[in-house]
Amino acid sequence: MTDAGKPRQPDPNVTAKGMIDRIAARTEGRPEPEPDEPQEPEKDPKAVERGRKGGKKGGKARAEKLSAAKKKAIAKKAAAKRWGHS
Repeated sequence: MTDAGKPRQPDPNVTAKGMIDRIAARTEGRPEPEPDEPQEPEKDPKAVERGRKGGKKGGKARAEKLSAAKKKAIAKKAAAKRWGHS
């Protein structure tokens, strides 16, 4: 299984450095540095709705078009990948 859909965990060394920088800034009276990681951009609500609309009916429509033999072949291939069988 791939990690494509999972967010990446930050490097512990980068996190530690950021914490030390913030602590040092507080104790020395300096302003805190800006975070290195950019904030997630807001998604366009209209684009999100279009994606949901297509996603909701996409799987059902595809399943209706496939034959039983093709569905079985797809399921076997998925199970083999999932459980590590060849």
